Amino acid sequence: MNKQQVKGSVKEAAGEVQEQAGKLIGSKEQEVKGHAREQAGKAEKKSGDLKGVLRESGRH
Repeated sequence: MNKQQVKGSVKEAAGEVQEQAGKLIGSKEQEVKGHAREQAGKAEKKSGDLKGVLRESGRH
């Protein structure tokens, strides 16, 4: 796992926590911010996945 994949996973998890906390306290703003953060983390993780594939195939 490369750094970008790890950062994406952490961001995704933090976003999920923020989203659920927003739901729990009834804050639509925090819920939406958390969802956006989660999606950004997923995108970063996918980018890291692609980088890893390219590195493995020698196209770095």
